[in-house]
Amino acid sequence: MPKFAANLSMMFQEHAFLDRFAAAAKAGFRGVEYLFPYEWQASDIKKALTDAKLEQVLFNLPPGDWAGGERGMAAIPGREAEFAQTVELAIEYARELGCVRLHAMAGIIHAGIDREEAEAVYVSNLRHAADATARHGITLLAEPINTRDMPGYFLNTSTAGRKVIAAVSRPNLKLQFDIYHTQIMEGDLAERLRQNLEAIGHIQIAGTPGRHEPDVGEINYPYLFKLIDEIGYTGWIGCEYRPRASTLAGLGWAREFGITSE
Repeated sequence: MPKFAANLSMMFQEHAFLDRFAAAAKAGFRGVEYLFPYEWQASDIKKALTDAKLEQVLFNLPPGDWAGGERGMAAIPGREAEFAQTVELAIEYARELGCVRLHAMAGIIHAGIDREEAEAVYVSNLRHAADATARHGITLLAEPINTRDMPGYFLNTSTAGRKVIAAVSRPNLKLQFDIYHTQIMEGDLAERLRQNLEAIGHIQIAGTPGRHEPDVGEINYPYLFKLIDEIGYTGWIGCEYRPRASTLAGLGWAREFGITSE
């Protein structure tokens, strides 16, 4: 049976961030993820996790100036030293929170940045980050993100992701396979799940279009959930979607998996 993690950056926004952990646990989730923990003390998040008996599944390295439009820096030339600092900060949080997966966002490649140079920097930075995280038993993730939601983002398809993973050549670098992004950019979801299984370190879901609950839109998630079981994926599935109304009101799709809206 698939095991689902609530994404607390998008779900349970009816509550303050540190209160979302208890709300997720009450609904039946046993794991959580979110974009970034750095606004809060790691010890406070750890307490929220412990009190709610939750596993910290995933979070991202610091992205740079998020409010200013930055979406990571791993593929941006000239930011290598800053990127290395974000790796160390993320590892500090991951160790405190018992998190064994970190995602390194590639970044927005603006006009004037040579793409080949960006790719070389991306590969070099990911090697550094993978080596650093490996020392602590942490898996590093690279996620393709669609160009509609994030124009200019460097990594956009699972095919490109596999190419980068091969170039980096580190066993703890895996693919963050977001079904929502993959549907927009590539489609053919069942086959792409099968083809990429050995490289996948984490899966995320959302309905397409709209990025709402997975029971709305063009993706047949009941079929994919069964397929994910059949092909032998046993990792977490992050629910990285924006509820259409309240989080609990939209959890009907998850009732059969032990998650309830009551």
